[in-house]
Amino acid sequence: MSTGIKVRLSIMMFLEFFIWGAWFVSMGTYLTGSLDFSDPESALAYSTQSWGAIIAPFIIGLIADKYVNAERLLGVIHLVGAALMYMLANVTDFAEFYPYVLGYMILYMPTLALVNAISFRQTDDPARHFGVIRAFGTLGWIVAGVLISIVFDWDSASGIADGLLRNTFIMAAVASVTLGIFSFTLPATPPPKSGSGGGLREALGLDALGLLRDRNFLVFFAASILICIPLAFYYQHGNQFLTEIGVDNATAWQGIGQGAEFFFMLLVPFFLMRFGMKKTLLLGMLAWAARYVLFAYGNDDQLFFVLLVGIALHGICYDFFFVSGQLFTDSKAGPRYKSAAQGLITLATYGIGMLIGFWIAGQVTAAFALEGGGHNWPSIWLYPAAFAAVVAVLFALLFKNEVVSYKPAPTGAPARDHG
Repeated sequence: MSTGIKVRLSIMMFLEFFIWGAWFVSMGTYLTGSLDFSDPESALAYSTQSWGAIIAPFIIGLIADKYVNAERLLGVIHLVGAALMYMLANVTDFAEFYPYVLGYMILYMPTLALVNAISFRQTDDPARHFGVIRAFGTLGWIVAGVLISIVFDWDSASGIADGLLRNTFIMAAVASVTLGIFSFTLPATPPPKSGSGGGLREALGLDALGLLRDRNFLVFFAASILICIPLAFYYQHGNQFLTEIGVDNATAWQGIGQGAEFFFMLLVPFFLMRFGMKKTLLLGMLAWAARYVLFAYGNDDQLFFVLLVGIALHGICYDFFFVSGQLFTDSKAGPRYKSAAQGLITLATYGIGMLIGFWIAGQVTAAFALEGGGHNWPSIWLYPAAFAAVVAVLFALLFKNEVVSYKPAPTGAPARDHG
């Protein structure tokens, strides 16, 4: 692969995740702290990610896999998305906000598969080059947080009160326009030749439903859905929690989680070979319980380091369960159903699991709202901690350990990304 193509793909990946990180992390703080939306309304806004994940396969399976070059579709989506981002920056009523964010996420979630497809198709050795290219996506997410917190100070107490977080949507809109235009300069990535793609059934994972007859895969499948329920608490309320308890530069601090994610991803092969699939997956689930306990008892003063450890655990939480889970799914699926099986897990987790999780998180948080403003966060965080611990115990009892050889993810498999 030429250096020029690698640079262009890296810029594409940087902008893709910069856009997401520019507004998604701090949206809960903006909605509840600046616009005075309720916690259940914030939950509805975040649940649009799940609806986007559920609807995304229809866009990819029916359009990108059959009719339109991936880079052109990527460009059009981001140009339209830029307009929706601008509208989100200028509405203050939830009845107007929700349709715009829903429309945006229905458009954005398919682009996660598109940037992966473009990268895989343009690299002569995806196993060698994709990791470096994808790392620029993580960098983009982190840079967005640094700009919000440190450079512009939009998520400070005064910034939140003045509604400065609306600028995150404008920043995302500018980046979206940039990526939209830049996409048309990317190498041509036409639809697969007729008969080479699995189409909608594969994208939805329907061809892989037979794998659920395998007890171990069924246990893993159920655990994947259930563990996404406590995961939703962090995505939806992590930034809101940090800003409410007085943490300065909260959005930038959360970037530690993405940095840790990149580091621990390098350790996944070692843990799989040393401890096996069951213990690695179990460690990922237990890390979720541990981080929420740390959130419950940390503070912005002497126990601030406890919060930082909790944020950094994101690397273990995500990599040891989700990345290892992708490898487990790949090994169980076999050559015929690799992409379909990955699609099935993606639909179950970022679709069904997190959709349920966002709703529950909104209800729990609303139940612990304080009359004078703010929330009883220690009580809130113990709920997802306990839930994750129960899921981990059930998984430990029901899942039989398997020897799974570490292999690069298949080039056609849709990837699950979150920044």
